[in-house]
Amino acid sequence: MTVRWVLSHESRDIIQRFLRSQVLLAFDFDGTLAPIVEDPDRARMRAGTRRLLGQLAAAHPCIVVSGRSREDLRGKLVGTGIRRIIGNHGAEPWDGADSVRRQVAIWRESLAHDLSALPGVRIENKIVSVTVHYRQCRWKTRARSEILKTVRRLPGVRLIGGKQALNLVPKNAPNKGTALQEELARMGYTRAVYVGDDETDEDVFSLTQGVHLFTIRVGRRLSSQAGYFLRGQEEIDELLRILIAPGGGTFAGRT
Repeated sequence: MTVRWVLSHESRDIIQRFLRSQVLLAFDFDGTLAPIVEDPDRARMRAGTRRLLGQLAAAHPCIVVSGRSREDLRGKLVGTGIRRIIGNHGAEPWDGADSVRRQVAIWRESLAHDLSALPGVRIENKIVSVTVHYRQCRWKTRARSEILKTVRRLPGVRLIGGKQALNLVPKNAPNKGTALQEELARMGYTRAVYVGDDETDEDVFSLTQGVHLFTIRVGRRLSSQAGYFLRGQEEIDELLRILIAPGGGTFAGRT
């Protein structure tokens, strides 16, 4: 599959045509709207990104689909006009969440016990999922190995890789792809632009049935199912400008 740079002149023309119909715009948060930082709690959108996202949300329905909890995301997106926040890799909100909370609590206890000798490893409790961060651990290879060893002993886990983090999600939980499909159905739309940067976003990039998607990955990866790419997170503002006014923007696009 040919993967194209989304800021090229040719891609801008395609975006312009795509946006002529009713389109839902959906974004991941970390690594997409906000830069990746050492401490995930300190992740924030740049002021320019926040302003552009607000302008875009005034023109098109926009949602955020993230691995973070909804409660966490609300504070980071306040005032942007985002129509809906979907958290926990697509599992929040989820009618079946109550049934897995006890199971997820057991995962957290096992991880805390088995990883206690690794300073810098952080276990993030997101109620219906767990993320184990090892970015600040000195022994990253050892940390990843120990995390994987523990996860293999835990029941009902879907393991999803991240950027110096591993995500533990219930196998039966909705993913980002099913969450986007449900949101499109709720709105009566069939078309969406989706922008993400991580393994969890492949659940959207790989959708082929019943929806027409314009998919963009932040960071080029040939193994990704996304049709387009941004070279890095710093290009998100230019993409937002194009989505606000197709054919506009200030970047000197080239193929």
